[in-house]
Formats: sequence, structure tokens, C-alpha cells
Amino acid sequence: MPTTDPVVLARNKLSALHVGKKRGRVPDPVAVAEARRELTAAHVERAIRKALDAAPPLTPEQRGNLAALLMGVADR
Repeated sequence: MPTTDPVVLARNKLSALHVGKKRGRVPDPVAVAEARRELTAAHVERAIRKALDAAPPLTPEQRGNLAALLMGVADR
């Protein structure tokens, strides 16, 4: 049965881009960068879902702070 795990799918996509390196082909750097970006996003999504599913649930203020962080407007 094929996997639907976004992390596994993104990892496989990145890996497939590097298969050609063994045969002397250079992978497209733009495609590799996008695949890495997708893998990072999949890891972040997994971590967020895990945190949101935990008990006790986050407060609305905590969720707002995290949303601001993701939007790039949070204070560091």
C-alpha cells in the first residue's frame, strides 16, 4: 500500500532527484531546493499537528503566538 505520510513522500521526492548523481548527472538545483523546502514544511507540519493533538490543548493566545511566528511577525 502506498504511503500518504507527507514526510516520507517529500523525502522520497528529494532522494529521487539525487539518484542521477550516481550516473554523473547533476540534479537541477532549483528542484532540489524546492524538494528540501517541501521536506522541511512536512516536518514542521508533523510537529505542529503532534503539539496540537497533545493534552491539554493550547490556549488561544498560545495558538496566536505560534501563528505569528509562522507568519514572520513574532518578536524573537
